[in-house]
Amino acid sequence: MGKIAERWRNMPLWHSFVCYVLIFACLALLLCFVTYEFCDWAQNKIMAGYDSGPAVRYYLTDEQGEQLGDGVIVYTDPAQLTSEDERLVDLLELAPAVAVPVYTALSILAAAWLFWAQKLREPLTKLQLAAEKIAENDLDFAVECNRQDELGRLCASFELMRARLAANLAEMWRQLESRRRLNRAFAHDLRTPLTVLQGYAEFLQQSEEAEARQTAAVMQRQLHRLTRYVESMSNLQRLEDIVPELSALDWPRLVESLRGLVEQICRNSAKKLQFSAEMSAEMLTGWEWALDKELVANVADNLLNNATRYAAEKVWVELKLKQQAEAVWLCLTVADDGPGFSSEELRLAAEPYYSGADRSEHFGLGLYICTLLCRQHGGGLQLANAEAGGGLVEARFQLALLAKK
Repeated sequence: MGKIAERWRNMPLWHSFVCYVLIFACLALLLCFVTYEFCDWAQNKIMAGYDSGPAVRYYLTDEQGEQLGDGVIVYTDPAQLTSEDERLVDLLELAPAVAVPVYTALSILAAAWLFWAQKLREPLTKLQLAAEKIAENDLDFAVECNRQDELGRLCASFELMRARLAANLAEMWRQLESRRRLNRAFAHDLRTPLTVLQGYAEFLQQSEEAEARQTAAVMQRQLHRLTRYVESMSNLQRLEDIVPELSALDWPRLVESLRGLVEQICRNSAKKLQFSAEMSAEMLTGWEWALDKELVANVADNLLNNATRYAAEKVWVELKLKQQAEAVWLCLTVADDGPGFSSEELRLAAEPYYSGADRSEHFGLGLYICTLLCRQHGGGLQLANAEAGGGLVEARFQLALLAKK
């Protein structure tokens, strides 16, 4: 029995389906035969309780017209049944004809359900759960299916894919951590020689020779730029490790604090400001949401400084709460009336150390820092050009649900 069960479990799916259909088809035929026999027996039993009417016989005669033998019954008047028995007999005559389609339909449904329950349900459930866990970046599980049919092999392939994903993810994290350690060591080890070189450059600037002082000034500028580059690397390492400190969302206070920040930046840069805030009351009714206000302010500061640097006269800032499915997002949109983003900048402006034509002034980390902070808060950064011209940047932050009020 164990070998038969093992062979049945590992049988190909289409073989199994054909076997289920044949088994239940035979069962349907057997039930049809049993039903016919039962109905015939029941009719005979009912008829046995009644006397038949007069019989009509056929006789052979001789030449003189005398009857030969007892004759042969060629017709018998039917018995007179009661109305109740007559209806019962009619039902018994109809039952075999009705039983055929009914048993056929039931056998098909039973075969399909049993095929699903024994061959499909378990592996499909495991594959669905595995896919959901992978979508949640949870690879700490195993897909086990001790079968050799098509779905068993599919589960084995899925398990192989999961194992390779887990191995690749572990290797990626190992390389990322190695890169972080290398960058930290690089930034740390450069500080000492840079400090020494700056001292020599300052000493050379006191030289009596004009050419030496000019060379020392060039060295001083480049050393200052290199020092700022090392500091930016250290700052990026800290930003990548940052964890949002969530606190309950106070919408009016958040709006006022951001309004004050952007007004101050626009006032210092002599740019006009148009600020708007929009929020649907239904989003906050009955629920308590949280976000990191300092992180949002940091992103707003970087975006505003970037916008005011390229704006001709005016900067637009919009703060809005949006709801998609079960998630609530804080969207900060900053636009300007400057030249906008080129096609290359739309692709690369949010990458680290990309600064386009302004490499001598800054390292191009503003938008990349915003991207990092938005990702740490479950969101992201989108770059575009406004319809009326100028650049447009939208920062999205996913709010965390604290409790239901």
